[in-house]
Amino acid sequence: MVEPPLPVRWALRAVAVGYVFFLVAWPVSLVAEHTFDDGLTTFTETLQDQYVQRALLLTAEIALWAVVINLVFGVTISLLLVRHEFPGKRVLSALVDLPMSVSPVVVGLALLLVYNGRTGWFGPTLESAGLQVIFSSPGMIMATCFVALPLVIREVVPVLTELGDDQEQAARSLGATGRQTFWRITLPSIKWAVVYGVVLSLARSLGEFGAVKIVSGNFTGETQTATLVVEQKYQNFEQAAAYSTAFILAAIAVICIVVVSLLRPKESHA
Repeated sequence: MVEPPLPVRWALRAVAVGYVFFLVAWPVSLVAEHTFDDGLTTFTETLQDQYVQRALLLTAEIALWAVVINLVFGVTISLLLVRHEFPGKRVLSALVDLPMSVSPVVVGLALLLVYNGRTGWFGPTLESAGLQVIFSSPGMIMATCFVALPLVIREVVPVLTELGDDQEQAARSLGATGRQTFWRITLPSIKWAVVYGVVLSLARSLGEFGAVKIVSGNFTGETQTATLVVEQKYQNFEQAAAYSTAFILAAIAVICIVVVSLLRPKESHA
């Protein structure tokens, strides 16, 4: 393939950098700028707000549960898609990508219809057993798991496909059990892909808004996450507090991206 002339390459780079700058970097930097318009005063006051603290803790709790669940099921589904042939494999692969194409609001509404305690398919039964899903943490975790599920799978599947199963077959031929093969052969080979998927899943889970808003009820101090606090503060003309909370979420996302960027070169030297 013939490379384009140097001026064309530089022009393409300038367009790409400009696109990312105006779409991502500049708006995020403005959030940071408005957060510290008066120094650390507003930022500190926002962090001392008990409702903001509760929202941040709830967000972290939901995100961590979602990451753990997606880690287990993501790796399992990846192994199923790559290492096994079964009827409906293509359907399952397509369903994995569904969260990327369906609006999170639709996801929240679907969960509401299924798990609503009054009219849902399973809601009344679950509530009679003492488990409330909608307007509670379980429903919020389910919604977050749904929107972040593909991130682990789509990182692990290409690596598993590229590695093949020669080493795994060799281990089994030498008498290793399935568990031993997974922990000693498969997992070390895909560890960086798993790390990337977990980090991206964490960033996505922390920033989820639409689905969580539907299933949480947005009760202040109870089921209100950090993204919902940003909306409430902004609508109540508390823009400084909204910017501060949004800055915290953006900073965590940037840290996650930096972590991924620092880890990726290690794979190329492995």
